[in-house]
Amino acid sequence: MIRRRFLVLGALALVSTACGNQAKSPSQLVVGVLSYGEGATSLEKHDGLKAHLAQSLKSIVQLEPALNEVQAIQQISQKSWDVVIAPPGLAAIAISQAQYSPVMPRVGANQEQRSILVVRQESPAKTLDNLGNQVVALGQEGSATGYYFPIYNLYGLTLSQVKFAATPKQVLEWVDKGEAEAGALSLQEFDLYKQEFDRDRFRILFRDSHPVPAGSILVSPNLSEETRQLLVKSLEKSPLQVLEDVGFAPNAAPPNYDYLIRVVKRVRPIAQRIRQQPAPLY
Repeated sequence: MIRRRFLVLGALALVSTACGNQAKSPSQLVVGVLSYGEGATSLEKHDGLKAHLAQSLKSIVQLEPALNEVQAIQQISQKSWDVVIAPPGLAAIAISQAQYSPVMPRVGANQEQRSILVVRQESPAKTLDNLGNQVVALGQEGSATGYYFPIYNLYGLTLSQVKFAATPKQVLEWVDKGEAEAGALSLQEFDLYKQEFDRDRFRILFRDSHPVPAGSILVSPNLSEETRQLLVKSLEKSPLQVLEDVGFAPNAAPPNYDYLIRVVKRVRPIAQRIRQQPAPLY
């Protein structure tokens, strides 16, 4: 009788241990997406990822768009997003300021970017120094190519005003209308949006030589290691259509953000007076 009881207790212990070793899926995941004012379109593009994660993790998955980098930074700072699909600037901020971890790189639109400053074709500006005491259009805080790199490159100048555009297209609109002498955006964004203006309307005044790393998919420090591993495995097994729609490489190492993080840290004190008129960038 004693032997039988011992065997039963031993079997129960083994079952309990086995169940305890099984990683539990999260009951809910919030995935943050930067949408640049195209919330519905952006969410539709990520519907496949949402469905895949919900099915494979048996979790409720919520997609939450941010209309610009400022909104995204707020969510990241509060760690409101469990997963972030981030362009490079936001990825650097999430890593350095909110302890998010990159798990895999973005591909396509975020690959091998360069930060540029453009002016109208007839602008007298020939060098960055010529932008002193002029109006310059930048992107929102959080943009690597539209905010951090241009401020870093304009260090030492005093601008008459800095205008902050909600989208890269708005940067070009302000330059086109003469509301800004120069505007900052990525080379790829410039190639995309310049087609909506007169041919040869703009020229590139300055091109940064440093390649901007790709964006990343990042996970919150609030997620347990078990949940993180389950999430990464689920992402790695995403269908091909999901990979193409969202644009990420499931079996590649995350980008190195060390240089970009240094630029972000260098720019933060420079940008403290950037909303003043005039705006001293030093």
